[in-house]
Formats: sequence, structure tokens, C-alpha cells
Amino acid sequence: MVQVAVMGHGVVGSGVVEVLENHRDSIAKRAKEEINIKYILDIRDFPDSPYANKFTKSFDDILNDQEVKVVAEVMGGVNPAYDFTKRCLLAGKSVVTSNKELVATKGAELLAIAKDNNVNYLFEASVGGGIPIIRPMSQCLAANDVVEIAGILNGTTNFILTKMIKDHMSFEDALKMAQELGYAERNPAADVEGHDACRKIAILASLAYGKHIYPELVHTQGITKITLEDVAYAASWGGVIKLIGQVKRLEDGKLDISVEPMLIDSSSQLAGVDDVFNGILVKGDATGDVVFYGKGAGKLPTASAVVADIIDCVKHLKARKYLYWADGDASLVKPYEETEYPVYIRLESDDKTKASEKVLELFPGAKVIARTNAPENEIAFTTGSISVSESDKAIAELEKNGISVKSKIRISDL
Repeated sequence: MVQVAVMGHGVVGSGVVEVLENHRDSIAKRAKEEINIKYILDIRDFPDSPYANKFTKSFDDILNDQEVKVVAEVMGGVNPAYDFTKRCLLAGKSVVTSNKELVATKGAELLAIAKDNNVNYLFEASVGGGIPIIRPMSQCLAANDVVEIAGILNGTTNFILTKMIKDHMSFEDALKMAQELGYAERNPAADVEGHDACRKIAILASLAYGKHIYPELVHTQGITKITLEDVAYAASWGGVIKLIGQVKRLEDGKLDISVEPMLIDSSSQLAGVDDVFNGILVKGDATGDVVFYGKGAGKLPTASAVVADIIDCVKHLKARKYLYWADGDASLVKPYEETEYPVYIRLESDDKTKASEKVLELFPGAKVIARTNAPENEIAFTTGSISVSESDKAIAELEKNGISVKSKIRISDL
């Protein structure tokens, strides 16, 4: 019998306990060992829980018990999760986690500690919840060089955008609905500002390219400025707007990585990923496109991924799994201002003739997009490939000429 501990009894933590207890027999068959929860760490009291006798408020109970071989960290945040995880690894205990913030900020260090102490640090649940992605990338796609990863990595923002696209709801109304349904937090900044997706694409990039890509190196823009006007123009153009986390290796070896709203063509495999679902596209040089699809969050889907990692750790108590990346720095990433891609731009001007002339002067080859019921003073167009710095400079010039630029959105080639 292998003793395990669960740190945190929130939504995911309670799900982990539930899955381990309710599937005890089938899990034992898969792990080739019976798995028993010895401790559940939480600062709160749960006197009515059927597992009340397992709760502790002392991390030292877990740390100092040599019988505990695997620890599930499902507390969230960096502190105290980082300290607890580090000390467990140093004590020779394997750790599994759903904590994307911790993996994205401290992954290289914690993986190195796990390696030095011949234990495992696994985090399948940190990206995509119940969607398998870490293990397929590290094992099933191991023979490939990853050309590109792009995905809808946040279900909350995808739900909001779906409501805007299909039901013509404003961003504010769609966000309110997401909060009422429990998809968005009372403070939704981590989702709608893109921080959650940023952490996930940073983890996937680190895994794919072998060096830690820190979240602060990822250009991140959320969906708060997307309007129904933009949604309508995207439809006229032939696509939809999605919040995409994307990374690809460029010819010079640097990575182009960002999280931002993008116009994607309706023929793209990601265009039909709606509501709270996630879709992750991995392009391998041998496999071509592989798409992973499913609900990216939720109590039991995420708990399922955590428990799968626990089983993996139990099966590898004496033979460490190889999951590792080295530390990295800013030299790995191409400065965002130097990246090049086409953009969609929407503007307003009282003198449309003058504005159109200025657009063609500053954006040669610009193509105008129309939409029904557009106001007289509105112009929208797409550009050819242009660097971020050049487009920003041109937009500043438009503004100098009294032309109000309302939106600029990247056009994806997915």
C-alpha cells in the first residue's frame, strides 16, 4: 500500500479525494498498488466530511511522515505551495499538481530538485484540466520536433466570446452570465486579461523547447477591448475572434510567443471550439497537426488528471519518469515589437475620404471590410504582414491626423 497526501481541499482537492476513494479498486489495478490517502491538509475544519479523520492543519505531519511517498499539491498560487512543494521534493516525496501558476513561474527549479532527489514532479492537470496534453507531448510526440503550438486555453474567455459571436451579447453581459454560471470568478482578471492562458502557453513552450519560458516573457493581451463591432467584421472577413495562446520557433531559433485575441478563419480547426471547451493544436514535423479537445477545467476533469499523475508516480517510485526542462531567459524569445503578422484595424473618422487615403498611404495593400449597419464614420480593413512596431507607428500617425483607431487585432494563419 502506498500512502499519499492531498494539500488543499478546495474544488480540485475535494475532487481528487473523491476520485481516489470512489475508484479505489480500479486505481489499485492500474497502479499495481493500493493507494491510501493518509492526510488532507487544509486550514479549515470539515467535521461533517466522511474523511474528517484524515484532515490536518500541519504541513509537518506530511513532511515528516516517511510513509507518505506522493503528495498532491492542489492549493493554487505560489505561496505557500512553492515552499511546501520544494520541501516535499527535497524530502524524497514525489509531487503532482494542478497549479499552473507555480509550474509556470518555478517549474525549472522544481524539476531540477525532483531530478536531483530521484523523485517526480508531474503537472498534467496544470494545462487543459482533464485534457491530456503534457503526457502526450512528452511521450507520444517525443519523436517530433514541435513546429508550433496554438490553442484556446481558457474556457471562461471562450464562453464569453462564444456568447458575443452567436448571441450578439456585449462583453459585459457575457461576462456577467459567465459569473452567474460559475465559469468566471468575482474578480475575473486572471481569465479576461489573459494571465491564465499565458501561464499555460508558457508551460507548453517550456516543455516543447526544453528551456523555461517565464510568463513575463510572453506578450499577453486579454479580451476586454473586443466589441460586437469587431465580432461582426470578423464574420464579414470569414472567421471568428478567439483568445489564442501561440508559440512557434522561428528560423533564427527564437520563439514567437504571445496570448492575444486573433481573427482565425472559419476553416481552422480551432474556429469551432466554443463555449467552455478548450482546443490545443500541436504541429509536429512528423505528425503534422494534432488537436486536443475537451473541457479545460472543472472539479472532476481536473481531479482526474491529478489522480492519473498520482498513479504514474506510484508506478515510478523506483524508476523516475523523464520530464524536465532547463532554466531559460529573455534571449529565447523574439521581442514582441519585432514580430510580424497581418492585422485587422477598425477606425472612425469624420472625413472618410481623407482617412481612406491615409490608410492606403500607411498600409499599402490594405483591404477594406464591410459590415451591415456600419456607421458612416467607420472604416475597417486588414493589412499584409507587418511588424508590431511598424503598425503601432502607423496607428500613431493616423491618430495625429484626427483619425480615431478603435481596434487592432492580430490575424492568425491557423
